[in-house]
Amino acid sequence: MASNNFIDYVKICSRSGHGGAGSAHLHRDKKTAKGGPDGGDGGRGGHVILKGNSQLWTLLHLQYRKHVIAENGLSGGPSHSSGAQGNDEVLEVPLGTIARNAETGEFMCEITEDGQEIILTPGGRGGLGNAHFKSPTNQTPRYAQPGEPGIDEWVVLELKLLADVGLVGFPNAGKSTLLSVVSAAKPKIANYAFTTLAPNLGVVAYRDYKSFVMADIPGIIEGASEGKGLGIRFLRHIERNSMLLFMISCESPDIAEEYQILLNELKTFNPELLDKQRILAITKSDMLDEELENEMRSTLPEELPTIFISSITGKNITPLKDMIWDSLNS
Repeated sequence: MASNNFIDYVKICSRSGHGGAGSAHLHRDKKTAKGGPDGGDGGRGGHVILKGNSQLWTLLHLQYRKHVIAENGLSGGPSHSSGAQGNDEVLEVPLGTIARNAETGEFMCEITEDGQEIILTPGGRGGLGNAHFKSPTNQTPRYAQPGEPGIDEWVVLELKLLADVGLVGFPNAGKSTLLSVVSAAKPKIANYAFTTLAPNLGVVAYRDYKSFVMADIPGIIEGASEGKGLGIRFLRHIERNSMLLFMISCESPDIAEEYQILLNELKTFNPELLDKQRILAITKSDMLDEELENEMRSTLPEELPTIFISSITGKNITPLKDMIWDSLNS
């Protein structure tokens, strides 16, 4: 998944179809000079529908489609003929897509399952024909209902990646390296900050043909929740992870302080993120001996599961998988 093709936010104008008008026709043929009302109903306007597609990973296909317009319903006809419904517009989106009203920010719907369909913008109802309004005291009504107008609104589609494990850490903490080692994903890896500019997903194979999904989130810095660095653009992806794997380099001058900074950024963005299970991985620990590891461990919170790993040498990678699997299934 190329970073320049990863689009997780689009704004579209969603316009549903107008309902067709009902017919006010009165029956006439060569044998009937003054027949009763036989006007048919108008057709429903087309809906704008969101449909989940597990094969999609990005909203790239909607980036340049600013207007989504469904067809109008057709008017009713004589002989109780109903007008045709307008064709629906179906937008296929990745799982984890959320729709919000662009003006109010109000939550509208969410797609979480493959094949799931939700009406984003409903089409207008068709009007009733005059046949519906006849009565003993009004046997030849010469009126019918107009169709309901469609809805024209601006909608924001946001993609929040669905993953079991989210990698959280400062830039250059070794998140992408770990993902490349434990999965077939090939994220960009380099020795400078903000190498990762878009989230990467990888499927991690576990014992007995089991697996879980790991998401590499672009690095967080202090003040990210206020817009610094890459800002809050990617923090929302962490909301969809079942658990969080904090990664801090052993080269850090104060691991406990960095961990608290990361926690504070998550708390400022969304306090509910602190309810997720957490594991702390100290990376690049192939340069540490056991004595130094114990000294570092003593400065960390006792209740926080901690493990020292090295993606380059493979140190404690299998025990890390065990910890993650146990946490996901606890």
